[in-house]
Order: sequence, then C-alpha cells, then structure tokens
Amino acid sequence: MGDGERERDRHGAEQQHRDSVALQLEQLILDSERQYTPYQAARAAGVSMELASRFWRAMGFADIGQSRALTETDVIALRRLAGMVEAGLLSERMAIQVARSTGQTTARLAEWQIDTFLEHLTAASEPGLTRAEVAYPLVELLLPELEQFLIYVWRRQLAAVTGRVVQAENDEEMQSGRLAVGFADLVGFTRLSRRLEDDELGELVENFESTCADLVAGRGGRLVKTLGDEILFVADEAATAADIGLSLVETLGKDDSMPALRVGIAFGTVTTRMGDVFGTTVNLSSRLTSIAPKDAVLCDEEFAAALEREGAAPATDAGGPDALQTISSVGVPGLGETTHVQPPLPDAEYRFALQPMWRRPVRGLGLVEPWLLTRRPPEV
Repeated sequence: MGDGERERDRHGAEQQHRDSVALQLEQLILDSERQYTPYQAARAAGVSMELASRFWRAMGFADIGQSRALTETDVIALRRLAGMVEAGLLSERMAIQVARSTGQTTARLAEWQIDTFLEHLTAASEPGLTRAEVAYPLVELLLPELEQFLIYVWRRQLAAVTGRVVQAENDEEMQSGRLAVGFADLVGFTRLSRRLEDDELGELVENFESTCADLVAGRGGRLVKTLGDEILFVADEAATAADIGLSLVETLGKDDSMPALRVGIAFGTVTTRMGDVFGTTVNLSSRLTSIAPKDAVLCDEEFAAALEREGAAPATDAGGPDALQTISSVGVPGLGETTHVQPPLPDAEYRFALQPMWRRPVRGLGLVEPWLLTRRPPEV
C-alpha cells in the first residue's frame, strides 16, 4: 500500500469516527434514534407529506429527500402541530407562522450556545480527545438544566407580553399599534472593523449588544433585534423610549473602547410580525439615526408631542411665536447656528427637554423636522 492510500485510509477513518461521535451527540440531544424517512414520519403523524414539508421548512430544516434521518420526536412534533389545526386552535397559516418564528428564534439561540458557551468549556481538550468527545459529557450534564431554563424564560416572556396586552385592552393608542421606535447606531463602525482583529471586533460587538440589551430591558423597553453595530428597540411610552435613548448615549459614552453613538426615535403606528416591527415609523426612526449628531438623540415631531402629552417635556408650541426664545446651538455639532425652544414653566418638573432643529428632506419620507432630545437639568 502506497503512502497516498494510507493517507486516504487515515482520513477516512477519522471522518468515520467524527460521524459516529456526531451521531451519538444527536441521539443524546434528541433522546431518540433515527428511524423514519420524511414520508414515513408524515404518515405516522397522520399528516400529508406536503404539510409536513411546509412545517419542516418553516422550522428551518433542509430537505433531506427520503433519507432515514427522522426520529420519534419529529413525529410527535408534527402530530402536535397538526392536532392544533384539526382542533381549530390554530389555522394552518398560523401553525406555519408558529413553526417559523420558533425555528428562527431557537436557531439563533443554538448557534450562540455552541459558538460561545460550549466552545469555552471545551477549549482545553484533553490529549488524544476531540472537541466533540469532550463535549459529550458536558452536554449530558447541561442539557436538562438548559432545557428547564429555556422553558422558564419563555414562560416569563409570555407572561410579560400577555400582561401588556391585557393592560392595554382599553387604551386606544395601544390598540392602534402605536409605539415609540428607536435605533441606536455606532458611528464609524465599518472603518473601525477594518483596524481591529477578529477577536477584538467580536468583543466590542458583544459588549455593545449586552450593554444595550440590559439598558433597554432594565428601563422597560423591548429589544427587537441587534444588527452588529446597531440595535432596534420599542417602548409603549415615549418617556420610556426617551430615557432608554439618552441612557444608551450616557452609558456607552463613558466606555473609551466604544465609538460614538447616535440614536433616532420616532412615535407612531407600527406593524408587528413574528417579533419584528415594520412601517413608516420604523423607517423614520432609522433615517433620524443616520442624521443624528454623535452622542446625541434625535426624535420626530410625533414623539415630541407624545412626550408633551405624557407630561415628560414642556409644551413645544404653546403660546405661539411670541413665547419662543432663540438660543445658540454651539457645542452640539451638526445642529445649525440657531434654533428655538419653548421656555419651560418655572414650577414644572419635566424630565426631558426638546429643541427643534432645521427642517430637512429625508430620503423616502419628505420634509422632516427633527428634535434634539436632552435631559432637563434639575431646578436649582
């Protein structure tokens, strides 16, 4: 046997070993062995092959032809989804949406857990053992604990969302789908990413996302998604969103490792779907972020009016032109030379101040009047 053949045999044996370990891990996690083709699984679940395929694709699983790769747990999951449809609890369309939203959310969670959690635990492999072999006993110990924790967090989140819906039952603004929507964006992130090593860039992004997530949740908002150098959050009340936006700027501004931050917030009707938000209000918030000065928060006119209605900021138009005073905007880059602000009432205890900026055209949204949002200093 030549050297080339021996090398091929060695690689073949290694691959076979890896496949065996991977299969053992799969069986451990699924607690079930492969025994069904997709057709057999659909038949055992009592659903059509077409519907079964739609469910699997919605959950994010690739087509596998008629390989014998499915387990009893796959059959049970199909049966449960189909059963909810047959009982009239869900329409077929809703069941597909449930499968898709659950699949997308848990896929990201699983990727994160493998990329970070297990990677760190199995980094120091014992001599002669592969990472997969070291991971097996760890997965065996951690799996039941992580499963219970996942169920706990999901139930807690479900209770929180249900509570918001019930409390908003008689609130016309909530029923109309009106929310405060905010974007926060790291300035110059693309240029910075070219200078940093991969590990440094990953640490910066993780620090940014975790800091933002904690601030948004802690102050009563909801983090919709993170996009590396940008986050999207929503809040039911304008004052909550204002506090979040300013807190993000204040907190990250103290971190020398972080680039400058800019925030844009808008208030209005929002379409929600599968945990995400869409619509003109979301687009306006994004555009405001793109024109916001460094370490500053810009908002739209609707948001300013909402703050006024909530008693969190002084009236921006009361008293007409004679009640306005001209102030200098020196020290706030990119805001123009002069603007106007409504003088606060001496006995009011407002939390925020609003400074109207020059009207400007915004791509796709026409003429927009942004407002600079700041905290109102306490009365001396």
